[in-house]
Amino acid sequence: MSWTAYRIFLRLLTPVHIGAAKLGNLQTTRPYIHGKALWGGLTARLARDNPALNGDYAGVGRRVNEELAFSYFYPATGDEVDLWPWDDFDRYAWHYLGSYASTALNYSQFSAEEGSLHETEFIAPATRDGRPVFFVGYVCEREGCSLPWQAALTRLQLGGERTYGWGRLALSAITPATADFFGRWELDLHGDRPGVRLDAGGHLLAHTLADGAGAARVRGRLAPLVGRETTDAAAHGRNLSRALICWEPGSVVEAGAAFAIGPNGIWRAAG
Repeated sequence: MSWTAYRIFLRLLTPVHIGAAKLGNLQTTRPYIHGKALWGGLTARLARDNPALNGDYAGVGRRVNEELAFSYFYPATGDEVDLWPWDDFDRYAWHYLGSYASTALNYSQFSAEEGSLHETEFIAPATRDGRPVFFVGYVCEREGCSLPWQAALTRLQLGGERTYGWGRLALSAITPATADFFGRWELDLHGDRPGVRLDAGGHLLAHTLADGAGAARVRGRLAPLVGRETTDAAAHGRNLSRALICWEPGSVVEAGAAFAIGPNGIWRAAG
């Protein structure tokens, strides 16, 4: 089975929050768009905008994972992609991150609801010095794919706080990627799933399954990966996905290893 790879530039139009962890009253964001968020945004847009798909969220979601494979998307200004926010997170945070504080109101007492003050961290649509922010990543299309996914990228919305208009992105550029992956590695586009090979010392650029035969030697942090899923237009986020134990992005491979890009952009060691 063969795949065609595309390099995608998405312009961030409004703040985006990709939920990470809660620290006190602060809900932090991840410094990238993970595959599950992209899967959810594509699934929702395709199911809503294409009458032929009959609003079948579950069926469209399965097709997105079967007919497409995608990397995680990382922020960029111009052609420079910030693949390594872990190396200098203070610099990354200064350039890209902001936060919004809010509270629930108790209208009967004309006051704030006790204990409801919270702050939500986001990636801003412009850097602190005024440059527009883009997200850059890759989408691989399986031979025979009939999903109109490129049109869906023209008005994508993903992440948290979407009812407030957050998470809006627009397609800025799409180019054939041949076998290139972030200008550093080669994609294998001829297997059942696209693959990436990292040299020793390379950083994982997606959550990577920690179990399974042939698992690579990795140095980093393990964490359960779980999220909410929408399978029906009237039941947003009601289902929880099965928890997967993964090496987190930014973990380092201690020896050269090959990885397959699986559903929701999650990597697994090949072989």
